[in-house]
Amino acid sequence: MVKIGNFVSDFLNQNEKKISSEFEKKGYIIRDVADFSSLQKIRKVLLNAIKQNVKIESKLSDEDILNNIHRKINQNQINNIRLKIINTINKNTNIRKLYYNVARKYLDILLGNELAMQMRLNLSIQMPNDTSSLLPVHSDVWSGDSPFEIVVWIPLVNCYRTKTMYILPPNKYHKVKKIFSKRKNKSSKKIFELIKRDVNWLNVKYGQVLLFNQTLPHGNITNKEKETRWSLNCRFKSVFTPYRDKKLGEFFEPITLRKISQLAVKYNLPEIE
Repeated sequence: MVKIGNFVSDFLNQNEKKISSEFEKKGYIIRDVADFSSLQKIRKVLLNAIKQNVKIESKLSDEDILNNIHRKINQNQINNIRLKIINTINKNTNIRKLYYNVARKYLDILLGNELAMQMRLNLSIQMPNDTSSLLPVHSDVWSGDSPFEIVVWIPLVNCYRTKTMYILPPNKYHKVKKIFSKRKNKSSKKIFELIKRDVNWLNVKYGQVLLFNQTLPHGNITNKEKETRWSLNCRFKSVFTPYRDKKLGEFFEPITLRKISQLAVKYNLPEIE
C-alpha cells in the first residue's frame, strides 16, 4: 500500500507548488485577496453593524471608525458590542460566500475544491492596551479541532507589530514538543515566554488575506499601538477529511460539494434477493 505522504505523482503547476511549499515552510501564506469587491462588501456589512451599535459621526471615514473605535467606547463595553456585531453580520445570508470568495483560489490550492466551511464568522476587536481581549498562545488542535482545518484570517485594518497575531514557525515546533514532554504543567504565559523569540509577527494589510496552519502555536499580546485591530477569522476543511469535536452539520457545512459526490453520498447498491 502506498502511503499518501509518500505519493509519487505530482501534477501541481509551478504556482501551486510555490504556494504549497511556502505554506509548509512558514506555516502560513499572506496574499492579496482573491476578490477585492467581496472584501469591500464584507467591510461595509461590518461598518453598518458597528453603526447600529455605536454612535458614530457621519463625517468619519471608514478607516477612522475602525482604527479609532476606542475613542467612542470603553473596554467594559467592547465584548458586549463585539457579540452584537458578530450576531448582526452572521445574519447576512451572503456574508460567508463573500468570505469564501476572498480566499477561494488559495483554498483551492491548499485544501481542494470540495470544502466545508465554519457556519459562523468570528470577529476579533483588540483596542490599545486592552488586556481583556487577549488570545494566549495555543494550537487549535490542542482543544479539539481537526488538523485537516485551515484558518482564513482577514484584517479590516492594517495589522502590524502588536496590533496583529504571531505564529510559531514549523522549524521551531520541536521546542513546544520538548516543553510538553517534560510533563510539567505550563501556563500559556510560561509557554509564550519560552518561545517568544522564535515566533513570527505577521504584517497583514487591509486588502490581504492570511491563511495559516492552526496546528502551530499562535496568539496575540496586548495591543501597544495607537489603533484598534479588527479582524475576521473562519475555518475551512476538505469535506471528506476526518472531523474531531467540531462536526459536519454542527460546526461545519459543505459549501462546494461537486455533483458526483452529491450523487455518491445518496447512492445505494441494488439489493439482491
